[in-house]
Amino acid sequence: MLNIKQLLEEIKASPYEEIEIVAPHTGMVEFPGIKVGDKVSGPSGEWKEKAGTLLAHLTRERNRKNICAPEKGEVVEIHTELEGRFVEAGQTLMKIRHFLSKDEVLQLILKKALFLFNAPERAKYYFTPEVDAKIKGAADKPMKIHDGDEFFIVSRMKRETPLSYSGPEGIIYSVYFNNGDNVDAGQPLIGICPEDQLKHIQDVVNRVQSEWEERD
Repeated sequence: MLNIKQLLEEIKASPYEEIEIVAPHTGMVEFPGIKVGDKVSGPSGEWKEKAGTLLAHLTRERNRKNICAPEKGEVVEIHTELEGRFVEAGQTLMKIRHFLSKDEVLQLILKKALFLFNAPERAKYYFTPEVDAKIKGAADKPMKIHDGDEFFIVSRMKRETPLSYSGPEGIIYSVYFNNGDNVDAGQPLIGICPEDQLKHIQDVVNRVQSEWEERD
């Protein structure tokens, strides 16, 4: 069984992730006044349509592209030696330290505590109509799943094929996609909790909700 106390202590010791900002393609780099220690914001708006803080410009063939912060955080490193120089795609330009939110910590722990059933290929995924109806009506009643249950429809190249669940018996605790989403191969579709561990998992959720301190 996952040692939740130990995992929480490890996360508290380093309550952040460092995000590398890299050049998406070749071009000449400019840093428009951004400094180490500056706080930056990620995309905002209902649909994340508003770009995050401007971090750099990348110019190629007279076309200037803005490189913006993907998450909120603090700039901890800038490769200022690249100012005005031509860089290759994938070159690291700077690093942002993003402090984990309560929801991010919770998802991190759940992905370690649950059995994740992953997408076998990049495609659009749907629950079967019967399963979709049960999930929507199961807000107060956990839905069980067994190895071999036909749960999903995979849509790719205008062809739809059924996909059966393969894994331990349990209840569906987390769903990581919406019907019709394009999901990359290896990304989780659902998280399964063994029935006898449900109380333990819920205790974890309650503990994170009460103990985790958000940081700006």
